[in-house]
Amino acid sequence: QVQLVESGGGLVQPGGSLRLSCACSGSIFRIYDMGWYRQVLGKQRELVATITSGGSTNYADSVKGRFSISRDYAKNTVFLQMNNLEPEDTAVYYCNAVVTSNWYSKGMDYWGEGTLVTVSS
Repeated sequence: QVQLVESGGGLVQPGGSLRLSCACSGSIFRIYDMGWYRQVLGKQRELVATITSGGSTNYADSVKGRFSISRDYAKNTVFLQMNNLEPEDTAVYYCNAVVTSNWYSKGMDYWGEGTLVTVSS
């Protein structure tokens, strides 16, 4: 089994910053893409940012220039640095990873339980 545990959410004022972390543990042979998604109650989950095993990144247009995704490959951890936060960024943020547990299996999607980010004055 594979587990993803997020941390770093909380309440922040508009214009402030937060850094989310997500540690992947368990039966890991290889981790492919890792990423962050977010969901507002009543709406679909949406992509925020992803990073490949080679370090290529992809961002939603709404966060470009404000958010930065990175990975610590040795610790199987992905980070999301969020700057200049806006009330519209308020959501539950979910960590995602595509992981194989052995050399012969296809990668499977795993999700964390989510961490709440609230941007409000």
